[in-house]
Amino acid sequence: MSLQKINPRTIVLLVFIVAAAATRILFSLEPDLSPIATFTPLGAMALFGGAYFQKTYKAYLFPLLTLWLGDVILNRVAYYNEWVFFYEGFYFTYGAFALMVLTGQYMIRKASVTNIALASLVATLIHWIGTSPGCFLIPESIYPKTVGGYFTSLVAAIPYEKNFLLGTLGYSGVMFGLFEWMKMKFGALRPAGV
Repeated sequence: MSLQKINPRTIVLLVFIVAAAATRILFSLEPDLSPIATFTPLGAMALFGGAYFQKTYKAYLFPLLTLWLGDVILNRVAYYNEWVFFYEGFYFTYGAFALMVLTGQYMIRKASVTNIALASLVATLIHWIGTSPGCFLIPESIYPKTVGGYFTSLVAAIPYEKNFLLGTLGYSGVMFGLFEWMKMKFGALRPAGV
């Protein structure tokens, strides 16, 4: 592959997503001590990838791959102290994350404060409803395996989801705002055909 075929837009989008993933890792190294550990960029990463990658496979591949790599690193250094490539119930988290990418694809066709705020709210609802079964269904769950137990897990997740929403809004503001500014300054970052 020659250097002329490397798309600067794709490289910059990847840098944004990797930087968000690195921020997540840094703030999660001491999960019990850091109140910002749940102020996560994950929702913003998904929405950003969905909104800006023109090829669908890139919109899902890059954000999901960085989520997984971040999980592997955090499992090693912060959570399990060993290499855990997939934790119990991971498919709920990754499924919710893929739905957040889809939300970015359809709700943020044009980056605006309204579109990003609404997509952030939808992403948080997806995260809340979609990842709670992972906590509810695992064998070590503290919640009974009943409808009431599921709703109890949803209620218990509200403080985390509040931080998830604030993190998604905050990181989205930075990521989308900076990339839109960069698009105005550097024509190579605009989508092909624009």
